[in-house]
Amino acid sequence: MENNLTRKTMSGMVWKFAERIGYQLVTAIVSIVLARILMPEDYGIIAVVTIFITLCDVFISNGFGNALIQKVNADEVDFSSVFYVSLLFSLVLYILLFSIAPLISKFYNNNLITNVLRIMGLRLPIAAVYSVQQAYVTRKMQFRKFFIATLVGTLVSGGVGIGMAYGGLGIWALVGQNMSNMFVNMIVLFFVVKWRPKFVFSFKKVKGLLSYGWKLMLSGLLDTGYNQVCGLIIGKMYTTADLAYYDQGQKYPSLIANNLNSSMNSVLLSAMSKRQDDKEKVKQATRKSIKLSAYLLIPCMVGLACVAEQFVHVILTDKWLAAVPYIQIMCAVYALYPIQTANLTAIQAMGRSDLFLILEIIKKVVGIAALVASMWFGVLWIALTMLITTIFSSFVNAFPNKKLLNYSYLEQIKDILPSIGLAVLMGIPVYLLNYLPINSVIILVLQILAGIIIYVLFSALFKIESFVFLLGFVQQIFKKKKVTDAPNSDTDFDDKIETNAVLKDIDIDEDKDNSADNNLNK
Repeated sequence: MENNLTRKTMSGMVWKFAERIGYQLVTAIVSIVLARILMPEDYGIIAVVTIFITLCDVFISNGFGNALIQKVNADEVDFSSVFYVSLLFSLVLYILLFSIAPLISKFYNNNLITNVLRIMGLRLPIAAVYSVQQAYVTRKMQFRKFFIATLVGTLVSGGVGIGMAYGGLGIWALVGQNMSNMFVNMIVLFFVVKWRPKFVFSFKKVKGLLSYGWKLMLSGLLDTGYNQVCGLIIGKMYTTADLAYYDQGQKYPSLIANNLNSSMNSVLLSAMSKRQDDKEKVKQATRKSIKLSAYLLIPCMVGLACVAEQFVHVILTDKWLAAVPYIQIMCAVYALYPIQTANLTAIQAMGRSDLFLILEIIKKVVGIAALVASMWFGVLWIALTMLITTIFSSFVNAFPNKKLLNYSYLEQIKDILPSIGLAVLMGIPVYLLNYLPINSVIILVLQILAGIIIYVLFSALFKIESFVFLLGFVQQIFKKKKVTDAPNSDTDFDDKIETNAVLKDIDIDEDKDNSADNNLNK
């Protein structure tokens, strides 16, 4: 069964992409509708509250969840123990948030923050349950169930948010959307996932998971804290409207980049963890992940940067035009994410959470120093500082893998150069279309169509590796459909998946994997 992991990985990748694309499309539509109804100041308050919720969320989601995925033989006692610890910890954090909410309101001179923070903080216990569900589904690579939960949750929460916004509830529309999304996701996973917590607990199991997870938790706290401190500074030194423009400028590039990268890396983490001792196979997986994600992400970022002004004018309305330069800068920031995340996923999958933590400390020390130096010169300089530190971070993340995987930063840059070159060739004519003396809606449509056509044509002309792979994979899907529809066919499509799949070189030890899964389901 040497192709079993390839089948699992590619199936998981398809469902994860479907989940992220579905989430992205619905979220983008809902965000656009809400942005047209609500004011920037509403988003500014939500951005402040989200800073504290996100920081608390790191303690609940980052450490134990990844430890459960990475552990080779995780069983029911591991999952149930983590469930109870996470739930208890989330309640403690909520009580803390509830208590300090008035102090935060006073710091920002906005009394509304108290009630918003206390209500949105209720998502922490929900997140505790959801994080264990996510770990279970990711470990077993049942990403179709993620797809169902995410799609239902996004649709329901989108309807709640839009309905409340049209009802004139202002900022509470954003609160309602946020809370209902997480709650519905958890409820749907409760029905579609078989796992339930048992009345078992082991301090020894928790201690073992914590020995790996605390480093990732601290790493996540450093990363999240650094990202959120920008919002803290902008919200305090400038205005909530400035924070809203900065946050909105970050939202759309991050929506694309995070969804794409989480689709690949959540699958890769589970797959690579099963072969963490085979460095050559982890290297091949990392390399193919970087190539494929760069091929998909970089043109999206270049394209969005080129159409940013028309996008804001047509979609978000002119009240958000001040967000345009932030969108363009953040597109450059997130274009480097393929190198950022693939390298970290490889390090994490190999069990080197200690190295993961060291990298985060180095990056954040440099980042905070740069932020302190730039924050006095305006919000735009803060955004530009993030771009500079991201370039530095991409090198730092890649550096250890020169030794661990024999995969240097220079080699990684060479691997993404074709995608960069194609994206630039596409971006030039797309940007020039901004100067056509016609309606902005028509310009935006022409830019999107031209970008897609030019990128695909050049990909086919130069026979880009990732394009050939994706084309072949789509053809295999249609072949599978034909084989499935054919009468009396004994052909097994899965045995004919081509060996150039993303993780063709990583195979599961089937007996070990099945044994772990059986233990989990006992």
